[in-house]
Amino acid sequence: MNTATVLSSKPKEQLTENGINRADRSELATFLSKALADTFLLNVKTLNFHWNVMGPLFYSLHKLTEEQYRDLTDAIDVIAERIRALGFVAPGSLTKFAELTDIIEESGTPSAENMINQLADDNERCARSLRVAVAAAEEIEDVKTADLLTDRIGQHEENAWMLRAIVSS
Repeated sequence: MNTATVLSSKPKEQLTENGINRADRSELATFLSKALADTFLLNVKTLNFHWNVMGPLFYSLHKLTEEQYRDLTDAIDVIAERIRALGFVAPGSLTKFAELTDIIEESGTPSAENMINQLADDNERCARSLRVAVAAAEEIEDVKTADLLTDRIGQHEENAWMLRAIVSS
């Protein structure tokens, strides 16, 4: 095979015989694509706040958001690879992510308290959205996708709890 042929390969849907019919895999890929978009945008937002947080809690917030964005970065790859394992092309553009996500981008310079509240709200939003996807995965007995997303729910809930604990009175 020559180099031109190899380099002309494009991502496409792949035939997958994993015991889940194509329509169900397609539905799961749609749920996973939304999860991917939400995770990507939450990662960008967490990075933004990590870089720009100010105030007396700077060090602890800087460290906490670093832990969270690192986890989100890892999750992005895992979710995208699950979409591919189901046989579909993972979305990978800001335009497509913006179409799919419910996460609201922050382009201003909010206070540290507002940053914390936004991240907590967004983590809870992700957890709620993932519950719907887990139910769909469980219904068709896709234990791998259900397990992956259940794990993500737990992480988002923990993130929200840690963030809320900082601003509680």
